[in-house]
This record gives sequence, structure tokens and C-alpha cells, in this order.
Amino acid sequence: MHLWEKTLERKLIYDGKIMKVTKDVALLENGETAIREIVHHSGGVCVVPLNDKKEVLLVKQFRYPFQSDLLEVPAGKREEGEDPRGCGIRELKEEVGAVADKIVDLGVLYPTVAYDTEVIHMYLATGLTFGSRHLDEDEFLDVQAVPLEEAYAMVMAGELPDAKTQIAIMKTYLLEKEGKL
Repeated sequence: MHLWEKTLERKLIYDGKIMKVTKDVALLENGETAIREIVHHSGGVCVVPLNDKKEVLLVKQFRYPFQSDLLEVPAGKREEGEDPRGCGIRELKEEVGAVADKIVDLGVLYPTVAYDTEVIHMYLATGLTFGSRHLDEDEFLDVQAVPLEEAYAMVMAGELPDAKTQIAIMKTYLLEKEGKL
């Protein structure tokens, strides 16, 4: 069975720096219409930097919507049309100061499927060499090395609430357990 909805009308109701919001009228399968408010976002990337000691390099930064600092894998917003892998390489250098010998694609994540078009591309970075970081002028973060086993335990204990961080760490942990790293 193929499910569908067809956009009949689209009205831009907000055009901001990181997102746009539209109010759509959608035709439903039963012939009725419904309002759909959609957040349009260019997407992002996250990278699990795994050093030679099997430690994940996490970044701690203040997240304004939650009024709290959170521990996460390095991540960033893709520019419109930007190559996801290239964006991940850039974010790794900017936030951690690292360059990787190997970048493994961990897949994509749709963080909020009901109303947001954001897609996050996830990567694992290994064979790290370090230089200087290049943070954005409004970016303040600390880098912390956490053993992969401990990072996995933190995910399972609910200590890392960020979805991209949870999924990327769990995928990395499973690859390690399967001997694929």
C-alpha cells in the first residue's frame, strides 16, 4: 500500500538564518485537506571522532533552547547544497582540531519526521591527527575524551540526551563489538 499526501498550497511564514517555516495545505488520500506546518532546514552532520585509545572525543557546549550544557559528538549545519562528508571533515577540524585518515559513513538520521525536513548525516572518524581548532565566533565548547565503552554506558543511562549523539555512538559501539573497526 502506497500512502500519500499532495501539497496544494505553500505559504512562507518565517524566513530565518537557520530555517524557513511554511504553512502548507495538503490533500489527503480520503479527499479531505489538512494544514501542515513544515520547518525547512538544510540539514547537518555529526562525527564520532575515535582516537587510537578507543576514546570518543565529545564536545560540551551550552544549548540555548534547553538552557543547559550538553555533551555531544561534534556536529554542524550543512550549507545549502554542501557535500555532507566534506561538511563532516570541516566540523571535525573546527570543533576538535582533528584530521582523520579514515571517514566511515554511519548513515542518516531524520531527527523530527513529523514537521521538520532536517537530515543529519553521521560519520565515524579514525586515524586522527591533531592541530588547532577553528571555532565559529559565537561557538564556545570544551572537548572531552570518553572511552567508547563509557560513552555507550552514558547513552544507555540517559546521560547523553542528544539523539544524533546517541545513535552515532551506538552504531560505533556495535561496529567495535563486531570487530569492524
